[in-house]
Amino acid sequence: MLYLHDVWVNWFEGEENGYNVCHFHEWRKDDGVELLDQVPLLKVDPVLFHYIESDLAQLPQQMLDDIYQKAYIRKNHERIQLEYCFIISDGQEILAVDTIGYNIPVRKSRLIPRQEQLVYEMLENVEAVNYKFKQGHLAKEFHLLSPEPDLMTGLTRKERQLKQLLFMALDQLQSIGNEAEIRYWYTEWCPENYSMIQTMGFEEAWRELYEEIKLGWSKKHEGFCENLIKGQPFFEKLWEMEHGPKVN
Repeated sequence: MLYLHDVWVNWFEGEENGYNVCHFHEWRKDDGVELLDQVPLLKVDPVLFHYIESDLAQLPQQMLDDIYQKAYIRKNHERIQLEYCFIISDGQEILAVDTIGYNIPVRKSRLIPRQEQLVYEMLENVEAVNYKFKQGHLAKEFHLLSPEPDLMTGLTRKERQLKQLLFMALDQLQSIGNEAEIRYWYTEWCPENYSMIQTMGFEEAWRELYEEIKLGWSKKHEGFCENLIKGQPFFEKLWEMEHGPKVN
């Protein structure tokens, strides 16, 4: 068993999509960075790596058995044993995982560049461990509240968070199903299509608005999101976490 020592981690909890487990250059000063005193290191095949990185599905039991109670975290000069904590790599990408005692990857983190380089060097001539796991989980379904990676590619951490907030607001519009309201918001996004929008039913207007909005991120997206969430305290709080209190 290979081990890494003195590893800085920035846990992202409950993230089922790898794009929300931020790389080091997107870490923030107010993130809760912790120091792992010791953590086992495993090389796995790319299919299993992607399965762990981009889902919250059950981990292979043999993997859990192999790393059981072999990691320690350092807190206030104490060395605390962790049940299931480990670092995996497929030789291309790297991920730290802590299950907090469960059998799913509840917390995930990237590593700092210096330690990533060390992992690559340590695993250069190491064969991947062939862990068996339930292949059925591979067909992951994406939806509005868990967008497919292509819709988040190339965006910054702030842009990804705001785009997910926009999708949450769109999801709420869909659940309410108010035809006049969706026409209003579609017209806000695309005023030049006002006449055509007025002839649309709810489903068509919502679908067309989503198709217009789903790709990329821009100042137009940002302004539309800000207007859409006004007067909704939960959404406004999420906005403020990324943007500061600008919603009036």
